[in-house]
This record gives sequence, structure tokens and C-alpha cells, in this order.
Amino acid sequence: MGSPTCSADALAAMFGANTTNATGAAAFICDQFNTVSTKFSDTTYAVDSTYLLFSAYLVFSMQLGFAMLCAGSVRAKNTMNIMLTNVLDAAAGGLFYYLFGFAFAFGTPSNGFIGKHNFALQNMPSSDFDYSYFLYQWAFAIAAAGITSGSIAERTQFVAYLIYSAFLTGFVYPVVSHWFWSVDGWASATNMDNLFLGSGVIDFAGSGVVHMVGGIAGLYGALIEGPRIGRFDHSGRSVALRGHSASLVVLGTFLLWFGWYGFNPGSFVKILSPYESGSYYGQWSAVGRTAVTTTLAGCTAALTTLFGKRILSGHWNVVDVCNGLLGGFAAITSGCSVVDPWAAVICGFVAACVLTGFNKLAEKMKYDDPLEAAQLHGGCGAWGIIFTGLFAKEKYVNEVYPGKPGRPYGLFMGGGGKLLAAHVIQILVIIGFVSATMGPLFLILKKLGLLRISAEDETAGMDMTRHGGFAYVYHDEDDQKLGLPMRKIEPAVSS
Repeated sequence: MGSPTCSADALAAMFGANTTNATGAAAFICDQFNTVSTKFSDTTYAVDSTYLLFSAYLVFSMQLGFAMLCAGSVRAKNTMNIMLTNVLDAAAGGLFYYLFGFAFAFGTPSNGFIGKHNFALQNMPSSDFDYSYFLYQWAFAIAAAGITSGSIAERTQFVAYLIYSAFLTGFVYPVVSHWFWSVDGWASATNMDNLFLGSGVIDFAGSGVVHMVGGIAGLYGALIEGPRIGRFDHSGRSVALRGHSASLVVLGTFLLWFGWYGFNPGSFVKILSPYESGSYYGQWSAVGRTAVTTTLAGCTAALTTLFGKRILSGHWNVVDVCNGLLGGFAAITSGCSVVDPWAAVICGFVAACVLTGFNKLAEKMKYDDPLEAAQLHGGCGAWGIIFTGLFAKEKYVNEVYPGKPGRPYGLFMGGGGKLLAAHVIQILVIIGFVSATMGPLFLILKKLGLLRISAEDETAGMDMTRHGGFAYVYHDEDDQKLGLPMRKIEPAVSS
């Protein structure tokens, strides 16, 4: 469409010497305004699509964060294995989410349980979805799979990773996301025709849909496999099997922090949505507020963990602080868009306490999770869902979820208990559904001998026994050729 032009000469041509062509003049003016309106509409679509694509890229960058975090949290002899599983979470997840997952999650029209259209992205783009929306949701799906891989690290067969990752991203995660995010979902806050308990579930960016699903799946995998060799001694006391690189843990944490600004603010999907016409205040303001609440929750959780661990253990432990930070992020993900910044501080503080408590419980129960993934994502994710039911603000709820005035909001904010009740039910159904699907899957893999590697391979390390060599070169090849092999020098022992 050509650029609109409007001039006095063009209008004058519509008038005769003695008569006025009012209809022609009006039509001309209306055409110009329609052209301008169309251009603004096109620009809005382009800006929103660009915003969503950029958010998808940020969320995808979290895979690198997961890879670095996982690599630093395991022993050096299993580095290649855990890095490869993170790559395959993205690759296998991409294919299965394309074929089945997106359709199960968002294929509409459908029933409240599962989607049934848009398999292999048929009939896209449409007025409902564009390709950018698929890319964004795929990045979320593989994040859930990445969470699970951390729980079962250092002892799981490679084929088991492929099977669970395909099943999780192709079916389990999409069904849960359909329940709470699709316009047809039985508990979705956007299902205006049938809002569950009058409110639906406000799990804005997925404390339950992403973090609890990945965490509970990892819980069952680690429970069914059992702890790593040497994790608990013969008397049952805990033995720390520390990761080999705190540097990689910190790098991965910062990459995840960066990506979370696509995870939470990006979940608005659109940014050019005014709340008040002609005002400085609109959805762009809510996007900024969401980034702020995300930041404050993570920072508060990190500092709480820092001083809490200092009191409990007497050390300033950077790895624990990184996990605490991520626990704060996992918790605020549900309510990040509908709470005030001061409430995010409370969220982060309690999330750090929840993570510490679940870690103590895991140790007593002889539960072994190398990355604390089940405790962090499952436990802190569940707290985040409860937190939203307590602190969601009426104004923000009505702005982020318009079209249904008077819907319930946070209990502590005067909104009654319906939203909290809906969120408690969300926690229960996620635990139930993931238990009923991922639990049997891991049991079947164990029965078939496809889950855990042999004790010999586990002791030697999977990099050497399964992947052809270690991740790190411990000597310089040129020095070897010169007859100067590098060797480990043991510290002298004073007599």
C-alpha cells in the first residue's frame, strides 16, 4: 500500500465551481485516515512480533545457562555427558514440540484438557498464532526438560534422556500448559466463558507449568534411580560430591538471570497495549514492573541464602547463593506481573527459606539431586503459586487479565480466598498428573534396564565410558612431543 498523501489541491479537485462534492471529499478523507490506521495496525503487529521474538531468543539463551550450571555442578568426569543432554533437550524438544507439543498445548478450538489442532504447525500463521509464538513456547518447553536433566545427572543412560525428553516436551508439559495457558484450558485465567472458581489460575510465566512440572519429573527420576555411588556412606551420613567448577555455576547463573528477562516480561506476548489511551501508562509499564519484581525476588533470595548458609555452615558459599537466586526467580515467575515490588521481596525471602528447608529434608530422606532441581524448581515453584494467591493486586490483575471485572485477587490484598484455592488445586493437579505420567515412565525404563548405567561406568565417569574421552585436556600435546609431559604435583606433607 502506498504512502498516504493529503493536500489542499487534492481536496480542491473534489469541488466544482458552484457545487460541492461532499460525498467524494468525505470518501477521500476517510480513505486517507483508513490508510494511516492500517499503517499503525501493521506497525503494532510488527513491534509486538519483534518483542516476542526477542523474548524467545532470551529464553532460548537460558539453555546455555542451564548447560553451564549443570556442567559446573557435576564432577569433571561427567561434563561431556551433561552438556550433551542439554543440547539434546533443545534438539529433541524442538522436533517433538513441533510435531505434537504445540498442538496439545494451544491447538484451538479444543476441550479443556488437551488441544487438538495445529499439529506440525498446520494452518499457521493465523489470527490466533504466528510463528513467533511457537518459537517462544518451544523455548519454555525445553526449559522444563532441562530442569529434569539436572536431577538425574551423573548416573543416567543416554537413551533414557532421549525418551523422557521427547515424552516431557511432546506430551506432559503441553497438556499442563493447555490447562493453565490456553484460552480453552479448564483452569486458564483467559478462559472467559468458564473461569475456574471465578478467577482461573494466574500462573503468569510458569512457576507451576514450567518449574513444578520439570521439578516433579526430576524428583521421580532421581527417586527411582537412587542416589549416586558415594553420595551417602554406609552409616547413611551425607557425603558431599561437589561439582568441579564454581566458575561455570556462576556463569550459568548469570546467563539464566539474563534469560529470565525474556521468560517473565516476555510472557505478556505483546507490548503495544495501552491501558489508558494517550497516557504514559500501558502494558509497557507492566513489562517494566515485571522485570523489577523478577529482579527483586532473585536478589532477596540470594542475600537471604548467603547469610542463612553463613549461619548454618559458617561459610560464604557462592554455589548456594546461586541456587538461592534461581529459587527466587522460580518463585516470582507465577505472580511477577500482578504483584508490587515490595511483595517480590517477601517472595524471594520465603523462597530462600523453602529451598534451604527442602534441601535439609532431601538429605534426611537420602535423596540425591546434583543440582537441587526438584527442591529449587518444584519447591520454590509451589511457593510461588501460593504467593500469587496471597499477594496478587486487584488493579494489576484487571490490567493483565482484562474482560472480567471483579475477578478474585490475592487473599492478603483483600480479594478473598478463591484465587488461593484455585492455586492450591493447581499444585495438586500438577503433582498428580506428572506423578501419573513421568513416574511410570521412569519405572518402565528401570525395568527394561534403560535407566541407570552400571556401577563400573558410574565410577569411571560417563565421559570416558560413554562419550569417548574427557571434556578437559590435562596435558599440552606440544609439551608431550618435546618430552615434557605435565603431571599432577601432590602437595608436600610435613612430618
